[in-house]
Amino acid sequence: MRFRITHPLVYLAGVIDDPPKLAALVSRIRSADWVALDTEADSLHAYPEKLCLIQISLPGENAIVDPLAGVDLTPLLDVLKDRELILHGADYDLRLLWKSFRFRPRAIFDTMWAARLLGYEEFGLLHLVAKVLEITLEKGPQKMNWARRPLPERMEQYARNDTRYLRALAEALSTQLEQLGRGSWLREVCARVIQECAQDRVQDPDEVWRVKGSNRLSRRGLAILRELWHWREHEAIERNKPPYFILSHEKLTALAAAAAENGPLAELVPPAFSPARRARMMEALECGLRHAASAHPKHRRGDGRRLTKVEQHRFEEFKRRRDERAGELKIDPSLIASRAALVALALDGDGRTGELMTWQLEVLRDPPVSPDE
Repeated sequence: MRFRITHPLVYLAGVIDDPPKLAALVSRIRSADWVALDTEADSLHAYPEKLCLIQISLPGENAIVDPLAGVDLTPLLDVLKDRELILHGADYDLRLLWKSFRFRPRAIFDTMWAARLLGYEEFGLLHLVAKVLEITLEKGPQKMNWARRPLPERMEQYARNDTRYLRALAEALSTQLEQLGRGSWLREVCARVIQECAQDRVQDPDEVWRVKGSNRLSRRGLAILRELWHWREHEAIERNKPPYFILSHEKLTALAAAAAENGPLAELVPPAFSPARRARMMEALECGLRHAASAHPKHRRGDGRRLTKVEQHRFEEFKRRRDERAGELKIDPSLIASRAALVALALDGDGRTGELMTWQLEVLRDPPVSPDE
């Protein structure tokens, strides 16, 4: 059945890029019945990534705010933080807003998570809008430069469409969730998303440089790779380009492997490298070679902990129950509990069961519902 959109939506002319326009938008948000939000960042043409757009939909309006215009966004963020915001796949947007502004909303309704908890196997925004609202949106190019100014009209349209239908989609999915008694599931999931996104990710200095393929290197090769990774990171920041634009993970590990075995390097160095960049890379490589064997990084290893027979039996029982319940509820089993969570449950009492939310524990503990009930 088609879900009818009850609010006529019109485009707001232009982009909000000065204090008067922003103040007017803040006033409209303050009196709006609902607010939908999305962001666009540039991670393809800049390093580190930067926030380029904030899209906001209200009744009758689809606005775009330009964070690159140099306008103080504090009034906007202050009015948004006390609202329930409708987003799709909120994790990335909230992490970006926390990193950029220390912004944390009071509450959210995530349409992607709503769809997953309802058992939708495809939960991308375009698919859901087509499936639930019977509206076909044009799929935009995947490599758009959102830092481009002025923003082309077609890119504006793509950006506005990311929030234009979120309210109608949220209403339809919310109705389905409540009918199935899963509204509380989504509220708990959304609270967890907010909590996890409002945290600074602390990178382990002994892990961050271990790129794909590094586990195949010798310890000497790891020492070289570590220096090459730090060289590439510095080059990326200096050039404001993603690291893989400087040198791919594959080339990085190949250089480390060749250097560790005293093999030829010339064919592995991109010919486009300037003499200065090549010299800096060779300096990093030689620095890695100079490390004493005692200072070489160790290979990563698991903790070696194996489940006892009793714990393995518990694990299999929890997994059987999870899969059985997921089949009846018609949702992805990993939504109820990941393998790591099942292992934690099997270990019985090591304190990690707190990783599961209340609804997940209840689903695991409740007996399956008979089809006749």
